[in-house]
Amino acid sequence: MTDQTLTPEAPRYATAGDYVELMKPRIMMLVVFTALAGLVAAPGVMNPVMAGIAILAVALGSGAAGALNMWYDADIDAIMTRTSTRPIPSGAVPRGEALALGLIMSGVSVLLMWMASNWVAAALLGLSIAYYGWFYTMLLKRRTPQNIVIGGAAGAFPPVIGWAAVTGSTPLDAWILFAIVFFWTPPHFWALSLLAHKEYEKAGVPMLPVTHGAKATRLQILLYTLLLVPLGLAPVVTGLGGWLYAVTAGGLGLAFLYGAARVFCSKAGDVDAPGGDMKKARNLFLFSILYLFVVFAALLVEHAGFGVYFPVGG
Repeated sequence: MTDQTLTPEAPRYATAGDYVELMKPRIMMLVVFTALAGLVAAPGVMNPVMAGIAILAVALGSGAAGALNMWYDADIDAIMTRTSTRPIPSGAVPRGEALALGLIMSGVSVLLMWMASNWVAAALLGLSIAYYGWFYTMLLKRRTPQNIVIGGAAGAFPPVIGWAAVTGSTPLDAWILFAIVFFWTPPHFWALSLLAHKEYEKAGVPMLPVTHGAKATRLQILLYTLLLVPLGLAPVVTGLGGWLYAVTAGGLGLAFLYGAARVFCSKAGDVDAPGGDMKKARNLFLFSILYLFVVFAALLVEHAGFGVYFPVGG
């Protein structure tokens, strides 16, 4: 689809807010927060300025991936009501500008990470950008209903990147944090897809509710949540998480499982689903965001509050 077909009859001019939206700031906030948690939880110390630059690099990398995603998905964004007001389909930002912004930010973010920390963190950041911008967006999203499962790895890299920025390595604890985000992604996103499955069907995107139906999607949400809850407690087993983390992850995990069970027993996503059942899916989607944020916040507080600091010159 060309730029002309995406531009409405009354074009508008881009604002600074449009370019910010192009970088998917809500996703960026979660990405940055989980990267910060990984950085703080990692053993060792890091110069505070270099730590700040490393986190900035993660933010830029996340924004770059978001811009590349919006560049490539501009045609289907224009079809779906939920995304039709985004900067490109609304006519505010040309597709070419979005592509250029994404590519430039990708290079700058990886270079900044390499200068602030080490090549391992820089390589992982570059891999995460390519994974989301190319592997998920261009290869998976329009080809398989498992797109969000396989593609979820892109959003799971940040805590590993943050850990690697401090240590230059990626031990088991870092990959446990990766796994928590990875297994969190399907129930989080499929809860949303139950609400927007008609939009995805209209755009020809093979999300699970479109290809396998709402009932199968509700089952998958429950199964992935059952895997996520004990996995969320794995840091306690390895010693990465303490009592605060254990109470937080355990309590929120049970609440997450309760919400997933309610969605499973509902008719959310069905043609004849009552409003209350659709609300259960919406509540699970919103709670999933809270779960990830608070669990990683508990990890961050434990490590930041018990002597982990960034001495100048470290």
